[in-house]
Amino acid sequence: MGCLEFDVTVSQIRIREKDCFAIFSVIAYLFLFNLGQAKMRFMKQSNLFHELLKSNTLASSRFLGLDVGDKYVGLAVSDTTNKVASPLAVLLRKRTNIDLMAKDLQSLVSELSLGGFVFGYPFDRQKTSRNALQIKVFIDDLCKTGELKGVNYTLMGEGFTSKNVESFLQDLKFHPTQSKTLLDKFAAVGILQLYLDYVNRKQAKKALISLVPNTNLQLI
Repeated sequence: MGCLEFDVTVSQIRIREKDCFAIFSVIAYLFLFNLGQAKMRFMKQSNLFHELLKSNTLASSRFLGLDVGDKYVGLAVSDTTNKVASPLAVLLRKRTNIDLMAKDLQSLVSELSLGGFVFGYPFDRQKTSRNALQIKVFIDDLCKTGELKGVNYTLMGEGFTSKNVESFLQDLKFHPTQSKTLLDKFAAVGILQLYLDYVNRKQAKKALISLVPNTNLQLI
């Protein structure tokens, strides 16, 4: 069999200007899409819960509560029914170990089938307060690592949880370091429990309203 011969001129294979624009647009879209996928996604409190409901993964997913402090990040996890929060661990927080923290959190996402993060946030204070800013910085730093791609998260009020735990621990006379880690861990439990109670109560009211259309119950 003889060799095939091609007679193609430069003008026939020259890419027109609009083709260049189309190719550039596709590349830009893919870049922005991957950039968006590399970040965690903020969701409203109810939306985070309903996202799992819609995807039929609520029964197999749990939530992670995080209490972000200066030196430690307390962690709590929900049970398999997403009704009860329990203490999990405390991570040492440093600006130099954010990549390691992100990897640890990603491991927990896989091991515990986590469906979302619930960060404690001081809604009762100004958004420019030190605590509020450090939580935002922490979340931004986690996003920049690229380790927690596609993880959804929300914010839950933390004002009274830390105060309640602190007053409880004062009478137990733990070592200061131990007391601080316990404070962060159980503050995370309080944050997550508040969230679970809120979304489950709201879901129960919604179910009741669907059964009794004329009820005067309001979703709050």
